[in-house]
Amino acid sequence: MLSIDFIKQNLEAVKAAAKNKNRPVDLDKILKLDQANRQLLTQISQLRQERNNLAKQKDAQKNAEVGRRLKTEVKQMEEKQAELGAQLKQLLAQVPNVPYKEVPIGKDEKDNQEIKKVGEPTKFDFPAQSHLDLIKKHDLADLERGNKIAGFRGYFLKKELALMHFALLWYVYLKMFHKGYTPIIAPALVKDFPFFGAGQFPWGKPEVYYLEKDDVYLSGTAEVPVTAYFSNEVLREADLPKKFFAFSPCFRREIGSYGKDTQGLYRVHEFAKIEQVMIAPANNQQARDLHEELQQNVEEIINDLELPYRVLLMCTGDMGEPQAKKYDTEVWMPSRQAYGEVASNSIMTDFQARRLNIRYRAKDGQTHFCYTLNNTALASPRILIAILENYQQKDGSIIIPKVLQSLTGLKKIT
Repeated sequence: MLSIDFIKQNLEAVKAAAKNKNRPVDLDKILKLDQANRQLLTQISQLRQERNNLAKQKDAQKNAEVGRRLKTEVKQMEEKQAELGAQLKQLLAQVPNVPYKEVPIGKDEKDNQEIKKVGEPTKFDFPAQSHLDLIKKHDLADLERGNKIAGFRGYFLKKELALMHFALLWYVYLKMFHKGYTPIIAPALVKDFPFFGAGQFPWGKPEVYYLEKDDVYLSGTAEVPVTAYFSNEVLREADLPKKFFAFSPCFRREIGSYGKDTQGLYRVHEFAKIEQVMIAPANNQQARDLHEELQQNVEEIINDLELPYRVLLMCTGDMGEPQAKKYDTEVWMPSRQAYGEVASNSIMTDFQARRLNIRYRAKDGQTHFCYTLNNTALASPRILIAILENYQQKDGSIIIPKVLQSLTGLKKIT
């Protein structure tokens, strides 16, 4: 969330951000409500002071009558101010973050900029098979029974693919631990305020599963609970940045992707993910440096798996409302004849921390809102698509990536 003071001081930049992120925002109404709200607060303060002055005077009977009238006026004004404040907060919650200057302006994914490419798309001297063909050939998953049991986009992972799924997660979990990040197993059942704090509500609410009886939601990423970990707390600057990596099961309705990737394991309703999350000081240069660190981590993982990939700098129209800067990392998937996204790396500045009230006390004693960042470390089963398809052999077998062979006890799926 942007503060009202920031909006007033950077009005044109905020207007441009809303326009470039394709988010209609009534900034004029916000400014009018803020002015009316401030006027009411001033009037309420003046009336309270008037009541206090009356209480000190000698004519008790006359002053009591005036005092009762003032009390009624104050109550009426407080009710009106509470209503105005709620309207203002609701509108402020819909204002997106302002992107960094280096973020390209664009309408959609076509305007993203490729900034890095590692390896060449895999080429075969035989007719390559899709992950669906390979799964069927080796009985590595059951999508038909998955649909029967779990509904559309349901799946069972089986045999070597199930082993590889856990091997990947454990490999990445150990890697991040030895980098000095704090490991967390995060809850998937989450209250509504962490979703609001992360900036997924109100915009992404239709994508989230809701359990009405318990009044909780199923999280689509560990970013949501872990970012809210320090909500309503004041940290010490000396303890920042906090660096976490969190495992959680993830759930997404995928309403916005209706009709896309309806076959296979690319777009599913539930999956497992290890997410990197940082809580940092309010420093834009340090945020950029930490952003690059998060990016290096995920690129190391993909390089360990020896998969071709590229990195995109996302344009304004293809980044989320809370984000000030975002990279997407995509790996080559032969059956798609395209790169597929496997990680999203974002700087949120203080947008999430303001909504969650996460602050830190600086060395000079002043308090500031923290900056937050996050990036995927690994999500499965999507990464399995790239491994199956890029590691397939002419005889139909599939080589297990070297870094996973000791964890699975296998060198090849035959």
